[in-house]
Amino acid sequence: MSGLSTVINQLRRPSRTKRRKTADPTSYEVASQWQLMWWKFKKHKLAVISAILLILMYLIVMFCEFLSPNLAGTRFTTYKNAPPQKIHFVDSETGFQLRPFVYGMKESVDKETFLRTFTEDKTQKYPIRFFVAGESYKMWGFIPSNIHLFGLGDSKGALILMGTDQLGHDLFSRIIYGGRISLSFGLVGIALTLVIGLLLGGISGYLGGVSDTIIQRIIDFLICIPTIPLWMALSAAVPKDWTPTKIYFGLIIIFSIIGWTGLARVVRGKILSLREEDFTMAARLAGASDLRIIRKHLLPSFASFIIVNVTLSIPANILGETALSFLGIGLQAPVVSWGVLLQDSQNLDTLAHHPWLLWPAAFIMLTVLMFNFLGDGLRDAADPYK
Repeated sequence: MSGLSTVINQLRRPSRTKRRKTADPTSYEVASQWQLMWWKFKKHKLAVISAILLILMYLIVMFCEFLSPNLAGTRFTTYKNAPPQKIHFVDSETGFQLRPFVYGMKESVDKETFLRTFTEDKTQKYPIRFFVAGESYKMWGFIPSNIHLFGLGDSKGALILMGTDQLGHDLFSRIIYGGRISLSFGLVGIALTLVIGLLLGGISGYLGGVSDTIIQRIIDFLICIPTIPLWMALSAAVPKDWTPTKIYFGLIIIFSIIGWTGLARVVRGKILSLREEDFTMAARLAGASDLRIIRKHLLPSFASFIIVNVTLSIPANILGETALSFLGIGLQAPVVSWGVLLQDSQNLDTLAHHPWLLWPAAFIMLTVLMFNFLGDGLRDAADPYK
């Protein structure tokens, strides 16, 4: 009887394989490395919020033609250096209404200081409409349309939510257009930096010897040169007759030539600690080439650290482009970027009377801050066992 009960108990007890298959997928014991990183990242609330806001910002600049009420080159000659308009829901005559509206503005000149000021003209009322037909544009350069998310439609008024510059351009629309250049500059620039840093850092750490010495001395030479003067010298060498597209990619190459050194040092250090591991020796004995071992076995072993490094390097590229464009040696008008827009704020006298010209700086600070929060969250998630 005891033998029969033992057999019955063994039949009732699930096998080890079956127990493993029915294990809770949310259990830390069976979760993969990427699952553990995701769970750890979700606990960093600032990083999650920053990631959502960054995705939203990139989506906005991708569809800037549709989301902006005016085109980047549209000028309102009667509203030069005009302050931001206030959006109203309450009218003195009709009371509260669901449809938002703005008042027109009338200009007055101080006879003593000759300063121009703008005040609301409540006799001119312009309702804000959604999905209105406005100025024609081409989405991404090839999809023609004239529909804007919001605007004043065919009315003769101007919708300037963040004020205008000295030429009468709508700052709100230009900031959205400029975000496409500045935000894409960070991503495209870091892509080239990533390729150079991973390639040279991997070769330096894996092969060692003469190649390691040469690459490390090149890194030492580039690091010892002050960054901003080197940027200025290289950007000044860009031909002035280049098209804006050539200047854009020329600046990306300049930033990549300088910015790959930090990533290469990190990659070299990681590969030095992993190249003698058992899985590396097994791949080498199996006949894998050096490049395949680096690309398929070593780099994925510390991919999380590469992601963190890339995330923290993107705002550096954005700030670099902003600095050069602000100094007048980067992108130039008619190109619209956040750095180009900040050129109007170099004059302190103008800035004292028109502080809304600093709106692009607020967007730059917000973007850099969100990338830093995202990098902090990824840094914590890179080691989920702490």
